[in-house]
Amino acid sequence: MRKIGKFHKVSFERFQKDWEKIFGREDHMEEIYQGIRLPLRATALSAGYDFYAPAEISLKPGESVMIPTGIRVEMEEGWVLTCYPRSGLGIRYRMQLDNTVGIIDGDYFYADNEGHIQAKMTNCSQEGRCLSIPAGGGFMQGIFLPFGITEDDQASGRRTGGFGSTGM
Repeated sequence: MRKIGKFHKVSFERFQKDWEKIFGREDHMEEIYQGIRLPLRATALSAGYDFYAPAEISLKPGESVMIPTGIRVEMEEGWVLTCYPRSGLGIRYRMQLDNTVGIIDGDYFYADNEGHIQAKMTNCSQEGRCLSIPAGGGFMQGIFLPFGITEDDQASGRRTGGFGSTGM
């Protein structure tokens, strides 16, 4: 298999800023940051790299949360990282990524927010099941895919941000 990318942690300052925007100030921010695990494949034939929750995440049915992963990814030109919920969470809780499939473009690594990958997830359980992901528990998987462009492509813009920034 061809190696085309590498995961990194974002800086502590970036992680803290994004975390506090969602969850407020935490006394043990340094501990949460130190516990961030880089995504890994579970087996030699796995396609997906598991992303891990930096802290415990609990969602009642119908609730959503934005999860700052503390992760960024560097990859070769012509590749994209696609993100999906972990299969078991989708089956048991109907947990979904709110944009259905996350697309992490190669130039996102250089964005003003350090390319911090965040995932907004919703517990869509219709059985009234509460979802609890422990700190360090897998909740999302990322799969690298190649992509092509049209012969007459003229894209020359520069990315500066994350969600929706290229359409502004």
